Amino acid sequence: MKKNLFYAQSGGVTSIINCSAYGLFSHFRKKNPFSKILIGKNGISGLISDEIYDLALSKKPLELLLQSPGAMFGSCRLKLPELSDKYFYENLFKKFDKKSIRYFFYNGGNDSADTCLKIHLASKMLGYDLQAVAIPKTVDNDLVVTDNCPGFGSVAKYIATSCKEASLDLKSMCRTSTKIFIFEVMGRHSGWIAASSELANNENEIYVHKILLPEIKFDQDRFLKGVSDDIYRFGYSVIVVSEGLKDQKGNFFSDSNETDSFGHAQLGGVAPKISSLISNQLKLKCHWSVADYLQRSARHISSKTDIEQAIQVGEKASIIALQGFSGFMPVIKRISNNPYSWLLEKADLRLIANKEKKVPTSFIEKDNFRINNLGKEYLSPLIQGESFPYFENGLPKYQQLDLHILPKN
Repeated sequence: MKKNLFYAQSGGVTSIINCSAYGLFSHFRKKNPFSKILIGKNGISGLISDEIYDLALSKKPLELLLQSPGAMFGSCRLKLPELSDKYFYENLFKKFDKKSIRYFFYNGGNDSADTCLKIHLASKMLGYDLQAVAIPKTVDNDLVVTDNCPGFGSVAKYIATSCKEASLDLKSMCRTSTKIFIFEVMGRHSGWIAASSELANNENEIYVHKILLPEIKFDQDRFLKGVSDDIYRFGYSVIVVSEGLKDQKGNFFSDSNETDSFGHAQLGGVAPKISSLISNQLKLKCHWSVADYLQRSARHISSKTDIEQAIQVGEKASIIALQGFSGFMPVIKRISNNPYSWLLEKADLRLIANKEKKVPTSFIEKDNFRINNLGKEYLSPLIQGESFPYFENGLPKYQQLDLHILPKN
């Protein structure tokens, strides 16, 4: 019996998520040349709505996946019902059976791991032969068990680079103009992206002066005094703040009182709130910026290490499934920092789904506003190396595969 593959991308995308798809497809095709590779349009919602791509219908080379940011097949945020909703899963698995899908791969973060785990458990509940394997991806770097997450290294490289460049800009004008620059980055509960801005600093020069993490409750008085000290010492201050910054009561500093489909708080702009605080209390001119989608889509500055890991977790996912394992995720295990070496293992999704890895206190300086050398030793290897996309007429040449949806029947 032919055993076909189903793959989908989920959650917030990255500049290198398509590299994992490339690793998966390349390995699976080599081992199963006569099986179909089916892909959900906009994540698992494509399977539910019968909008499924057949990769065999694309005439363009798979290598295009290595070049383009974003989710080439579309992503979604969709929470599956609990397993008690047997009617939903029976109908879903009828779709699996109709297309002879025996391998299920879901490429995403925490919520995606939960989705893949539910599919795995549902297959056992219904007695359906299926290997369900999650593929790690998240710019937040908050998946547990794995040393780091594909997608994060490239964001870290972008953030550290942007901070260094913006700092030099601010420094050149601070005497007679703006003295404060506030840069808001992603990170609801974990401050890994904000922490990566520390990589802009070196022994000779400080480019980022204050880092505000969700792991540290915001102390307004200590912060304002620290900013004043920065102005006295350097003439200016660059502040990087995570969107999930919390106040002394543990509430989000920028809570908008709205939630997404998974029940996660929708956060407002923390950067303008920090800017208003400084302007009102210290009477200093501030500029602020929000990295937003720019940080996770910057394929032009992606980390080569990140790309290599993204490809290899895709390959490893195929290996895990073809070996007959289900309910697992390939994870990265670090062997050493210098020289940087790592390998891939598999981990049970029950140890990963719905859990979050935060920046450990051992990585944070005693003043709570910087990352120490131990943290930098962890972060630094993840941003190493360049792998630029092809350029044409001065711009990256991002090409999409020619995708075709199977007829609904």
